[in-house]
Amino acid sequence: MTEPTVRSEVVDGVGVVTLDAPTRRNAFDLAMCREVIATVDALEADVSVGALVVTGEGSAFCAGADLSHLGGSERDGLLAVYEGFLRFARSPLPTIAAVNGPAVGAGMNLALACDVRLAGASARFDTRFLQLGIHPGGGHTWMMRSIVGPQATAATVLFGEVLDGAEAERTGLAWRCVPDDELLPLAVKLAARAAAAPRDLVERTKATIADMASITDHGEAVQRELVDQVWSVTQPAFVERLAKLQSKISSSN
Repeated sequence: MTEPTVRSEVVDGVGVVTLDAPTRRNAFDLAMCREVIATVDALEADVSVGALVVTGEGSAFCAGADLSHLGGSERDGLLAVYEGFLRFARSPLPTIAAVNGPAVGAGMNLALACDVRLAGASARFDTRFLQLGIHPGGGHTWMMRSIVGPQATAATVLFGEVLDGAEAERTGLAWRCVPDDELLPLAVKLAARAAAAPRDLVERTKATIADMASITDHGEAVQRELVDQVWSVTQPAFVERLAKLQSKISSSN
C-alpha cells in the first residue's frame, strides 16, 4: 500500500486538510485527488465540523498536477484531476486556503476554489498554464475573472505575472498576507468563527452568497434573503442567543 498523501485533523470545529506529499511539492496525482475527496467527505459528515481549511506540508501549497499518468481518455483523466480542487468548491461549508508557498496551475485552482485565500509571505500564485503549453482548465479563467477581474486575469494567465503574497493581497486575490508562522493559526482562527455559528445557518448563508452572483436587482436580493432570514428567526439557536443578549443587556443596566 502507498503512504497517504492527505491528512486531516479537527481543531476548534475546523477541519484542517493538509496535502502531505512534500517531496513532490504536494502536486496532485489521481491518488491524491481521491484522498482529498474521501477526506472532505468524512469531515463534512462529522457534525462537529463547521468549516474547512486546506494547506500544504513543507515549502509548497500545491505545485500543480502530474498529468503524465492520466491513462485512457484525456478528458476523463483531466476531470478526475479537477476533483482534487472542485471538491472544495462544492463544499457547503465555508472554506479557507492557507497558501503557504507556491500555488501553481491546479494548485492555484485549489486556492481559487476556496471562499477565502490567506497568503503566507512565502506564497506564490502562478497560473503557468501557457508557459507549460497547456490551456487553462478546471474553470481557472472563470474563477480568476470572478475574483480579481479581467485585467489581473490577463496579467497572470496571458502575460505570466506571478504574484507573491503581498501582491495577491493588493489585487484582492488573497484576503490577507501574513508572516508564514502566523498563516495556519490565522486560518483556523477565522474558520473557527464560522464554525461557532449553527452549521445549518452557515450553510444557508453561504448558499445565499453564491446565489447573489446571478441576482442583479436589489428587490430580488431582498426576497432571496427573506426566505432564509424568516427560517432563521424560528430556530432554537436564534431564540437562545437572543435571550442571552437580552439578559446581558438587562444585567448591565
